[in-house]
Amino acid sequence: MSLCMSEIGKSVPASGRMGRTPCRPDFYKPFSGKPLFARAGGNLTASVMRESDARAGRGTQGFPEMTAATLKVSTGREPMQPRILIADDQQDVLDALRLLLKGHGYSIETVNSPADLLAAVGRQEFDILLIDLNYARDTTSGREGLDVLSRLKEIEDAPPVVAMTGWATVGLAVEAMQFGVSDFVEKPWTNTRLLEILSKQIGLGRERRELRRRAEEEARAREEALLHLQEQEREIAEAKAIQEKLLPREIPQMPGYEIASAWQSARLVGGDYFDILPLDEKTLGICIADVAGKGMPAALLMSNLQAAVRGLSSLSLPPNLLCGRLNSIVHRNTDSDRFITFFYAHLDGSARRLAYVNAGHNAPFVVRADGSHERLREGGAVLGVFGTANYELGSAQLSPGDRVILFTDGVTEACDPSGEEFGEARLLRLLEDHRKLSADELQAKILAVVAEFSGSRWQDDATLVVLGVCE
Repeated sequence: MSLCMSEIGKSVPASGRMGRTPCRPDFYKPFSGKPLFARAGGNLTASVMRESDARAGRGTQGFPEMTAATLKVSTGREPMQPRILIADDQQDVLDALRLLLKGHGYSIETVNSPADLLAAVGRQEFDILLIDLNYARDTTSGREGLDVLSRLKEIEDAPPVVAMTGWATVGLAVEAMQFGVSDFVEKPWTNTRLLEILSKQIGLGRERRELRRRAEEEARAREEALLHLQEQEREIAEAKAIQEKLLPREIPQMPGYEIASAWQSARLVGGDYFDILPLDEKTLGICIADVAGKGMPAALLMSNLQAAVRGLSSLSLPPNLLCGRLNSIVHRNTDSDRFITFFYAHLDGSARRLAYVNAGHNAPFVVRADGSHERLREGGAVLGVFGTANYELGSAQLSPGDRVILFTDGVTEACDPSGEEFGEARLLRLLEDHRKLSADELQAKILAVVAEFSGSRWQDDATLVVLGVCE
């Protein structure tokens, strides 16, 4: 429904005087209105437009316009009112099309030459172009229009084109389609058919733009994901290199004992750490730790831990005092959500005694020669959570044939394809069944069995230290 209103009444004369009284300069100013409001609900759009023009001596003309049920409400990026650019060299054609399309909710711009058409497309966005193929007087070949179409085809994301001509031939239509024309309308046109074509092509054009936008967003997302993955891979490689440098390359040995170690790295580098430190001729420091987190942050924290452990161990501190100082250092130098599980022991070779502290780590197993076992649990809280912490000193007396197994949770938490964990119970049975193996053979057996159980899918680093008392 369209409504046009016009009022011609007394207005300011061209002389600028009302009777004998001159008017103030600002009494009456030329006025041009814009859309007053637009409301939408369901699948209907309603808008009230006002275009008015007022000039001294001419009165006022206003053109309120209401258009209903012209377009579905847009919930995406597209504007509700479609924008159309019409190009034709005949002013009467432009006027007729403007009158028709404006009454159906279109925002219209018109040009009368190919040059103006290309300029308008370059500076504004349109939902569709409705263009004539002939512009020069008495020209019927459509060549001018085809030249324009070839130029439009070079423009990225150009709007769809509907061509018009009064001299249509099958050959011209086919050639125009080859240049990217979406549809063809003959002059004189049928209003219903023209409106149907425009509505259809605008819908298809918007769908294409939306698909292209989504494809571009997906391509950007894939590119960002690839860059993130590449950065992550670089970080993993750097973290793994740091971790490998921190782990001991050679394991110090002590007469009467066998010491073996193994480290199985997961793809996402964890924070496993172990060390064997000769403290004096008859004492070895043995430690194993698991730093919370993965990747570079875990590797850097592990590096700091190694430096602190080696520095404090040189002071010949007993394990409980060393852990107390180490806890304070870690707490001062790490974030609140970072912590370290830690086990530290002194092996007195001549006395065959292990003095230890367990700071929240997986309790090591001591498997006796007769098959019995015990766990090394004495100690205190994990490192780094509290500013100060006290640790109890534990002790274990060793005998010939005993095996002490230190491990990280990457061993016991390795999962089979169904998600079941290997667990400490399986590890204990494995240790009891193979307690007669040498330290080196036992660590190799443990890793092989866990790898078979998990299908070699290591979710976390797995670290082992096996201490055997020679018989």
